[in-house]
Amino acid sequence: MKITGKQIIGYSIVDGGADSFESTVASDERSGPYIFEEGSAENVDQAAKKASAAFKSYKLLPVADRVKFLETIASEINNIRDTLVSVAMQETHLPQPRLNGEIDRTINQINSFVSLLKEGSWVNAIIDTAKPERQPLPKPAISQMLRPLGVVGVFGASNFPFAFSVAGGDTISALAAGCPVVYKAHFGHPVTSELTGNCIIEAARKTGMPDGVFSLIQGRSTESGKALVTHPLVKAIGFTGSLAGGRALFDLAVKREEPIPVYAEMGSVNPVFLLPGKLKEDVVGIAKSLVASNTLGVGQFCTNPGVVLMIKGAESEQFLTQYTSSLTAAAGGSMLTESIYNAYVKGIAELESSHVLKSVGNGVSGNANTATPHAFKVSGTDFLKDRSLFEEHFGPVALHVIADDIAQLSEIAEHIPGQLTTSIWADQSDFAEFKGLFDILEEKAGRLMINNVPTGVEVTYAMQHGGPYPATTDSRSTSVGSQAIYRFMRPVAYQNFPQELLPAELQNTNPLNIWRKVDGELTKIKID
Repeated sequence: MKITGKQIIGYSIVDGGADSFESTVASDERSGPYIFEEGSAENVDQAAKKASAAFKSYKLLPVADRVKFLETIASEINNIRDTLVSVAMQETHLPQPRLNGEIDRTINQINSFVSLLKEGSWVNAIIDTAKPERQPLPKPAISQMLRPLGVVGVFGASNFPFAFSVAGGDTISALAAGCPVVYKAHFGHPVTSELTGNCIIEAARKTGMPDGVFSLIQGRSTESGKALVTHPLVKAIGFTGSLAGGRALFDLAVKREEPIPVYAEMGSVNPVFLLPGKLKEDVVGIAKSLVASNTLGVGQFCTNPGVVLMIKGAESEQFLTQYTSSLTAAAGGSMLTESIYNAYVKGIAELESSHVLKSVGNGVSGNANTATPHAFKVSGTDFLKDRSLFEEHFGPVALHVIADDIAQLSEIAEHIPGQLTTSIWADQSDFAEFKGLFDILEEKAGRLMINNVPTGVEVTYAMQHGGPYPATTDSRSTSVGSQAIYRFMRPVAYQNFPQELLPAELQNTNPLNIWRKVDGELTKIKID
């Protein structure tokens, strides 16, 4: 396993700046950890210029060439799967089955974009034919389709070293759209990042992609990240991480001379509403499901159910008893990085010191570096008074909110900020009585669930992994599923163009045989 610790800028390996940082993976027993050079603003400039030059030809490649590129990326990753898993286990403390499953997810995600590109209708081709006889003025032929934005900067996540990282959804959806990527690796897993980056570069070489279609910048300082967001050749940003980090990048982007979109997926407490009819039906099963969901992966999922809401009564008391029983058997685990663990410990200490919160229980304590699961409860009245209780605590902790009645439960729902998900546990008897609650929650989250836990985000056509601020910076987009490609495209209309100058997707003969909207009708027909 050869690791350079340098920057991957297109097909070149380039020295970073003067500063460096260590990996948590040892190169060997004598040499100690790998040393990685900090990416500099100059490195970002080199990568952005290469990417911009590559865009000129990459955007014009036949879709079949992009398909081959993506398929080869998936193959290259799978070829070194065992090495990737072994290294990622050391860097992230995540277990082997989880990491193997995440590589499967990453490959499936790549294949989903391959299928999307092959099908063709993702370009949203629209054709309004000419009507030269129209009075008082003739109508020109106008057609429209989506075209790639340009160079995309992507920031990797700490908690998913594969699926939301180098070859994750942001990178692959941008490449599928026809956009070169400059990727800022997360400092928590730099060895895994370099290995995965090499897979993309090797795939690019094998399929004849232009030099600069992909670059990877390492670093734990903020310098290279700021340089990436503010570089004039970068046209969009994808980010997965904290609210503070995402908001900082968003603010930088809107202050540019040419503002650009930042698609940042940030904090979410993913509120769960437990309605009385369903609690009567299956209180034990619900408690077990929510404990398992909250402690999965040491609670380090953006869809972790962090706030559970219910109405005061016998059902809620039974639920808390069952939740405590299940929680006491829940083991903690090592968190992704030392800084994440320290933030979790600090957050738990703040919750324990609150005069309005009461402990519901905790899980199995481990060693000094292991995050122990916790749960607390608070009245609906006190919850409404303290906005800080709405904030995410990254890790295996849940806050149970006990509302006085339906009215207060609805009031709390009205005050909840934007979320990635919200879950409602209800039976048929609850549907009519709580209809107003369902209407409120539709405004609050990107994905609503009935009797499902929020952890587990399917890679599908219909998936919406996004939500109103502060869950994301743009509630109209998703970072998971095939719809993610639309973040990195823009509509272009062609008026009165001769057929030979039009993209193949808009030509009258429909050479790609794709679905198009012609004069308002969805069809595959050729136009006479």
